[in-house]
Amino acid sequence: MNLANKLTLLRIILVPVFLVFIGVRGIPYGRGIATLIFIIASLTDKLDGYIARSRNQITRFGKIMDPLADKLLVSAALVSLVEFRTIPAWVAVVIIAREFAVTGLRSVAAAEGLVIAASWWGKLKTVIQIIAILFALLSLDIRLRVFRELFGIKLNEALTILTFLTNITMFAAVIITIISGVDYFVKNKYVLKADK
Repeated sequence: MNLANKLTLLRIILVPVFLVFIGVRGIPYGRGIATLIFIIASLTDKLDGYIARSRNQITRFGKIMDPLADKLLVSAALVSLVEFRTIPAWVAVVIIAREFAVTGLRSVAAAEGLVIAASWWGKLKTVIQIIAILFALLSLDIRLRVFRELFGIKLNEALTILTFLTNITMFAAVIITIISGVDYFVKNKYVLKADK
């Protein structure tokens, strides 16, 4: 197993670790640690892709598991944020439903021996989702000690700013998620015709 695939596997392993720190009460700085884990896992997504391309080590494992790892990480974070009432449930449903739909399309394509490459919209969608989730995770920590110390902002002001940033970026994430989903199906409609 090459380094890129190991990083993909690490991202998958970090998902349950993230869930433990964000979900189990009583862990000191649990939510802050969960946010840090999310950041590290998100960075491995960019790093494994870069390594695979630069070393010409693109594998079947990577093609299948890399997008799956992304979906697991994003879905775990969204469901957690819904549980803490940081985002509305419909936002998580729209985003996760799109992921299932595109995964289904890719599965049909794979059965026909076809490969659907990641689109520009899909890549943008992932970046915006990660930014939106990061703002939402930061707003979860009610103390916001690090945020206040770094920027010298009062608690209420910090919460107002983070809530605003979460709402704006999450709205953008939903819009781009829908656009990217439609884009995948329009550009790859031949896959569904080939399946008949």
